[in-house]
Amino acid sequence: MATLLRRLAMPGCSSRRCLGVFLREMHSRTSPLNPRDGPRLLAGGSLPLTAYSSTHSRWQHTKAADPPEVELHRLEGEDNGIVEVLMCRHKARNALGYVFVSQMRGLVSSLSEDSAVRVVIFRSLVPGVFCAGADLKERARMNDAMSDSFVHMLRTLMTQIASLPMPTIAAMDGAALGGGLEMALACDLRTAAHSAQMGLIETTRGLLPGAGGSQRLPRTVGMTLAKELIYTGKRVGGQKALEMGLVNRSVEQNETGDAAHREALGLAREILPQAPIAVRLAKEAMDRGIQVDITSAMKIEKMCYALVIPTKDRKEGMDAFIEKRPPRYTGQ
Repeated sequence: MATLLRRLAMPGCSSRRCLGVFLREMHSRTSPLNPRDGPRLLAGGSLPLTAYSSTHSRWQHTKAADPPEVELHRLEGEDNGIVEVLMCRHKARNALGYVFVSQMRGLVSSLSEDSAVRVVIFRSLVPGVFCAGADLKERARMNDAMSDSFVHMLRTLMTQIASLPMPTIAAMDGAALGGGLEMALACDLRTAAHSAQMGLIETTRGLLPGAGGSQRLPRTVGMTLAKELIYTGKRVGGQKALEMGLVNRSVEQNETGDAAHREALGLAREILPQAPIAVRLAKEAMDRGIQVDITSAMKIEKMCYALVIPTKDRKEGMDAFIEKRPPRYTGQ
């Protein structure tokens, strides 16, 4: 770290260049690659040739005619800039199977490069459930090597979601269990209906959270409470989740079963008018800064702040304040 900071202080290291150097360095420190996985993975780093090629080739042929399990919905009009990721694996309560995870990874990857997207909402179209967690029927057909590789694929998906540059919101109108809660934890913000049940229940199945839950839950609710929830496999409702800081907002469920989604949409509409570059850089500063010591974190904040200074949006924000009018941000 000391060597890196000396490099950042060198003459000629511009803010943008320095931030890139710093973030690449921190990414390499916090996301190490396992050398033994290299020759076993296909492009994308998740699908081992030996473990999956024959089995999932058959699944792809049988599933080809089936409806999508994950879809994108881009809102229009005044909500332009809000995109919803719709989970619609009705037959399996949005369980995290191979097809579901593959489709989700593809959609999330496309969102990461889309500068027009300002907020992403993850929601379920399956009544009474956000995501039921692992597809245990599918998992039962895997040997140890296949199971290990699939968990790596799940972990990669959660990292992709957490790494999206724009704010993300999980709208939990129903159960979010195991990997389902890990997906919600990978989002920046969470809304829940009072009736929604949430929990990392892996220890009740002889496992432990393997897609980021054991790391993101302590960072969200604190170590002591996270240990209690994981050790016991306890499930909590929306109101309790709000009390412990697991969700940002909890609301009474409505007759149409989409109260958490409506709350998430309201939250997205609060974010939408803000300067998109500033919001993205604020997310970068917080997400990266929390992983390092405070001195390094302050340097990250400083460089993110420097990047927003020359933007047209910053000037527009100042002009709008002086002229006493709402700002009109363009993302430039």
